[in-house]
Amino acid sequence: MAGSVRIAQAGLLYTELVKNLLMAPLQEFESRLRQVLHSRVEFIELIGDNLVAAGGKRSRPALVYLALRALGVEHPQEHDLAVAVELLHSASLLHDDLIDDADTRRGHETAYRKYGNVVSVMSGDFMLSRLLVLLSDMPQGLTREFGETAARICEGEVLQFQVAAYGDYSHQNYLDIIAGKTAVLLRTAARAPALLVGAPEAQFQALSEFGMEFGLAFQMQDDLLDLAADPNTLGKPIGGDLAEGKVTLPVLYLLQGPHGDEVRTIVERRAARPCDIERVRELALQEEAFERTRQEIRRRTLLAIQALRALPPSPARHALEEMAVGAADRVK
Repeated sequence: MAGSVRIAQAGLLYTELVKNLLMAPLQEFESRLRQVLHSRVEFIELIGDNLVAAGGKRSRPALVYLALRALGVEHPQEHDLAVAVELLHSASLLHDDLIDDADTRRGHETAYRKYGNVVSVMSGDFMLSRLLVLLSDMPQGLTREFGETAARICEGEVLQFQVAAYGDYSHQNYLDIIAGKTAVLLRTAARAPALLVGAPEAQFQALSEFGMEFGLAFQMQDDLLDLAADPNTLGKPIGGDLAEGKVTLPVLYLLQGPHGDEVRTIVERRAARPCDIERVRELALQEEAFERTRQEIRRRTLLAIQALRALPPSPARHALEEMAVGAADRVK
């Protein structure tokens, strides 16, 4: 019943149509993920068990299954492809938690806090090695796809530190950062199925554009919620990005506005004063930075949906459209 639990947790991302299409494949996914993560070393096995148990929305495997069905295919390697995408995501999270000095992930103590740096990093590397084994039995183009995506993820994380160090807060840098942090992996989840089945170029490009625009909108919504959401609904304190010196889209709009110098000072001191976060929220409402961000999210979501018109109408294509809308409308 693991698949049904994941779907229940996914909220607006999973409409009834999406749930119906994903229930069976996600159950198979959970079983295959557990098999792939098996290790003779207890600590690695425990971290793998935590990954399976914590789960999350499974939005990346969901994209794999829906994209395949939108292409009119159910493939014998679809579960391995979905697991491969999730392994790359999970390995990056293990490393991110260490870099960010995070105490919790999805409500649980992070692996590096529980087991230490070495175990956490090596467990992430173990996941990447399992990913390579899965890819070895798939078409060659997928190895390149995952390799390039992994490189972009690394570049996005480092670029975020570089931008903060130089104070180089530009719109292009912001897009490059969130593409690396989030969108490129969602693009891989959406378009890798086309590589797996050898779909026509037009369909590959459609899923590629969908995945990128969906991913950008998804991360923009995350960034908006971090500053604009009700903390009780969000389930955590707001302003975490500011406290880490990260400039997200609402803040970027403020930096370009009449209070730019004040906001830059708050960013540079990482919102260290008690009233800093509330002041930025106040300015964002006053200058309509939140609304401008929502408009950009809606624009990106529409681009994602329009890209899918290159695929034939189907329940799976409609489900992808619903996922994009749900991601843009979610409140946590």
